[in-house]
Amino acid sequence: MNVQAMHIANGIVNGPVSAIFAVFAVAALAYCVRRGRADLDERLVPMAGLVAAFIFAVQMLNFQVLPGVSGHLLGGTLAVILVGPWVGALCVSTVLIVQCLLFADGGLTALGLNITNMALLGTAAGYLLVAGLLRVLPKNPGGLGASALIASIVSVVVASQGFVLEYALGGTTQLSLPAISGTMAGVHILIGIGEGLIAATTVATVARVRPDLVYALRRFRKPAVLPVEVAA
Repeated sequence: MNVQAMHIANGIVNGPVSAIFAVFAVAALAYCVRRGRADLDERLVPMAGLVAAFIFAVQMLNFQVLPGVSGHLLGGTLAVILVGPWVGALCVSTVLIVQCLLFADGGLTALGLNITNMALLGTAAGYLLVAGLLRVLPKNPGGLGASALIASIVSVVVASQGFVLEYALGGTTQLSLPAISGTMAGVHILIGIGEGLIAATTVATVARVRPDLVYALRRFRKPAVLPVEVAA
């Protein structure tokens, strides 16, 4: 089992379970397309392209977390902060599809599994955490960076446990599920810290330079309350 980049290879999960998650991934992405259309505007369209390109580039760079184990940015939390949950999931999915088809990074039969874990579970967990954290943290570059750091760590671990569930349903070898879960969680906490530092630095920088381009700030900042004039 390769936990290096959390991309599942062909044959680790059996065909029927892989097919079920492929159908689920297609349905979920179709829903994201439908919901994402409402968010697209002149700011979000170019930002989505930049986010996808940035995630693709950074995923090509591995950093070592343990002897023989390296990780890279998954990008879910970074994407949802900058472009929102629906478009963010589509950005990460696009990167995973290109990596699979052009670089054989993750098996073709496991593409639905990888999209479910990294593009759907990862972005969902990241968005929910960011939404909750920005209710109590300052809605400024510092608060956004802290939210990105915490949400990245948790979302990466959640995505890794998605694989544990899939393996429990259709794993092709006899391995201890508690051992797999513990190993995946431990390694991906370290990967999540690396991802969190990258995501926090990136979103805080964008928020300082162009806060209007950050989806999370536009979405969760309370609109200014205008004074109400009372007629005499």
